Amino acid sequence: MKHSVFIVDDDPDDRESIRDAFLENKHNQDYVFMHNGDQLIGHFTDAVAKKHPSLILLDLNMPGKDGRDVLKEIKRNEELRPIPVIVITTSSSEKDREISYRLGANCFVTKPNSYQELVDITDSIAKLWF
Repeated sequence: MKHSVFIVDDDPDDRESIRDAFLENKHNQDYVFMHNGDQLIGHFTDAVAKKHPSLILLDLNMPGKDGRDVLKEIKRNEELRPIPVIVITTSSSEKDREISYRLGANCFVTKPNSYQELVDITDSIAKLWF
């Protein structure tokens, strides 16, 4: 069964790198790019959007609705709450980590400096959630 993974990040290079890192480990799922939190929330409020993702990878720092706002909205919604949300961000701040977990994130990952580290992280994510 193919899982649906939403990659929510305002940086197109980061979105593609994350997807490519999953594919590098043969985790061939359905990857859907979302440019920001507003687009993700819009997807959920759209009447035709019936299929929820198996997993959301969420950047914290985005224009418009940032990752914190999106996390709040997802975890407040009874229907969306069960969807695992992994915060993947450039931030290594302990405060951001604490806030993310307090808001309901299932995991907090600082974006690594190397592509190989990203490949390793996405492999661990896939093994845990798929």
